[in-house]
Amino acid sequence: MRPVAALLALALISAPSLAGDGHDHGDAAPAATANGPQRLPDGSVFLPKPAQRQMTVRTSAVQAGKLPRALELPGRVQMDPNAGGKVQALVAGRLEPGPRGLPSVGQSVRKGDVLAYVVPSADAIERSNQAAQLAELRASRDLAQKRLARLRELADTVPRKEIEAAESEVASLSARMAAIGGGLSGRDPLVAPVSGVIASANAVTGQVVDARELVFEVVDPTRLRVEALAFDAAVASDVDTAFLVAAGKKVPLAFIGASRTLREQALPLMFRAEGAALSALAVGQPVQVVVQTRSRIEGVPVPADTLVKNPSNQNIVWVKTAPERFEPRVVTVQPLDGATVAATTGLKAGERVVTQGATLVNQVR
Repeated sequence: MRPVAALLALALISAPSLAGDGHDHGDAAPAATANGPQRLPDGSVFLPKPAQRQMTVRTSAVQAGKLPRALELPGRVQMDPNAGGKVQALVAGRLEPGPRGLPSVGQSVRKGDVLAYVVPSADAIERSNQAAQLAELRASRDLAQKRLARLRELADTVPRKEIEAAESEVASLSARMAAIGGGLSGRDPLVAPVSGVIASANAVTGQVVDARELVFEVVDPTRLRVEALAFDAAVASDVDTAFLVAAGKKVPLAFIGASRTLREQALPLMFRAEGAALSALAVGQPVQVVVQTRSRIEGVPVPADTLVKNPSNQNIVWVKTAPERFEPRVVTVQPLDGATVAATTGLKAGERVVTQGATLVNQVR
């Protein structure tokens, strides 16, 4: 029996052990399918039709032509001097609210609205001198009025010119009293110079301000100006059109002129912008200005969203070469109008470029 027992023990040792239900780790890798999206050895992407519909991949045939040479210039939004203004205090004093209270940032105002009052400040000596001068003028006016009354009673014997001189003296003293009295108790109104919205407010009730201190800024959000800096002075004489992208919309800019003085080794160019899309911009905000020149270049216009990066950090676009095959093309681009770029190399007329879903195609591995 011992040989039989030894054979059974050996069989048990060599038999594979099986895990129970729920304890199978499943280390085996799933079998790869050849019908799914995949990156091919040559760098192209195989993308079946169902995957294209799921990823919302759209393509469009491109056409070559002569396109305007464009430049992207750094710019900054500025206030239009004809549609905006600053409200400054003419005299030093204490701020008081206007008829509708102190306006806040973003509040709409109309030209001529009183935004606040400035109560002029004066020291004790100056105010006492003004009060003493006002008392002297009041006494002189009272005497002049009595003298005028006596002359009018003797109008038959007194020359007319003496009565007129007395009347003029009374009027002069009254005007001087009104001027000095207004200086003691008057307020200097701060008026909105244009219609628009409050861009900045530096006012609090009771605040003491100095003369020429900026209290409010009023701008028209639909009329602004944009200053761009060109590092090539020749651009000023070659500007054709210009654009600015604001709130997802392309806003045309009208070229006003170029400065005759360099700033930080650059030439300032001034543009005028109008439209409701400008409400998304703020004065002082940095922007990118696309300037199209009269010079022309050979290229293929493509949407800027079609550009993606390859592992070498180069600009590429995906071209559809077959119903389910896409190839990457390295391109050299130049800006056109902010939303479109010109591919000067890498594309040919008639090729179908991925205009939607290029990022998803680029992520296929």
